[in-house]
Amino acid sequence: MINVIHIIFIALALGMDAFAVSLAAAAYLGKTDKHQKFRLSFHFGLFQFFMPLIRWFLGSEVERYTRSFDHWIAFGILLFIGAKMCYDAFSNEITITKDISKGWSLVTLSLATSIDALAVGFTYGVMNNDIFVPAIIIGVVAAILSLIGIKLGEILSVRFGSKMALIGGIVLILLAFNILREHLLM
Repeated sequence: MINVIHIIFIALALGMDAFAVSLAAAAYLGKTDKHQKFRLSFHFGLFQFFMPLIRWFLGSEVERYTRSFDHWIAFGILLFIGAKMCYDAFSNEITITKDISKGWSLVTLSLATSIDALAVGFTYGVMNNDIFVPAIIIGVVAAILSLIGIKLGEILSVRFGSKMALIGGIVLILLAFNILREHLLM
């Protein structure tokens, strides 16, 4: 039996990383176009959808191989992109030359925001629960939270200008250290 309320709370918790990264990305980019909004929200939702499925299908074998370093991957990606955003905020040239809603930046951000969703697939597998409906809910909630984060980042960027790129970079760096802290305390 699927408890939808329980799944929504799990999805909200997992989607907070996507929200924070979307906010930071929009703060970095300033005004985003519909393609950037789509790419960020779609990919964050897609990765949040696939991670529990992958973990559920592959079972505990994946955890044995990834448990020791998955948090380091997310930490490194978020730390690097956050530091780059802070550097760009302090550089004399305010023009953003890199669209982080494309290419490897998008893939690495999507991966970094969805690594925690792997654990959900394991939990549902252990409990012999179906994972498809929860994965859909998790992905949709992550996409919606990403869109909210993008809109809020745009509003704050208009209000605070280039300071938001710095704040967005700091948010990503804090998120990176929080991921590391959570996994080291386990």
